[in-house]
Amino acid sequence: MSQAQAPEPRTTLDPERVAHWLARHPDFFVGREGLLQQLKVPHPQTQGAISLLERLVHDLRERAETAEWRLEHLLETARHNEAQYQRTRSLILALLEAENVDALGEALSTQLSERFRTQAVALWLDSPHDRSAIQPPRLCLDDTARDALEQLLDGHNSRCTQLSREAWQHLLPHSEPPESSGSCAVTRLTMGEPLGYLLLASQESEHFRATLDTLFTDYLGEIVGRLLIRLDIPHARRD
Repeated sequence: MSQAQAPEPRTTLDPERVAHWLARHPDFFVGREGLLQQLKVPHPQTQGAISLLERLVHDLRERAETAEWRLEHLLETARHNEAQYQRTRSLILALLEAENVDALGEALSTQLSERFRTQAVALWLDSPHDRSAIQPPRLCLDDTARDALEQLLDGHNSRCTQLSREAWQHLLPHSEPPESSGSCAVTRLTMGEPLGYLLLASQESEHFRATLDTLFTDYLGEIVGRLLIRLDIPHARRD
């Protein structure tokens, strides 16, 4: 009697090879739709298993919700950019209509207050001989004010930072100071030579927080500097 042969060990398919094979044969389940109902996969939120079709529906619903959120975010960003553009457009047009430096300062103060929630503005410039004719927010730049403004800038051309009550009273004497401290955006006005400083302030300490980008302040400073040259202020005609 011949010796019985030992059964071959049971073999199982390698999951990676199965996945690779299915990826190369995406039409495998065509005509075998019943298999889809039998396949079970982990539930994405709770313990247990659900059918493959249920999991696909769940994943598609999540993708649709994510796409809807991204679309709403894009639309909200577009609406914000449109509103920002309209506010900036109105500001620039009002500045272009100014016939002198005092009118320029008044347009800055009015437009920034109404459209950008900026509660106080100061345009610190070298003054002409007749200082009594100067009207806020234009102010006469002296060494004390220049040192205070340069201290706020701390080596930058533009900067957002907190503004103490004492500094507010000194640099914005024509406006009501905050109870403790506010915040400001300050930029140096230059067009080949120093022209002065533009200071925007808010009684809210986080309105011009230090982490804010200064792109708008830089842009506004460039516009104001060019308009000052066009309006031919005294210190723009230095020899």
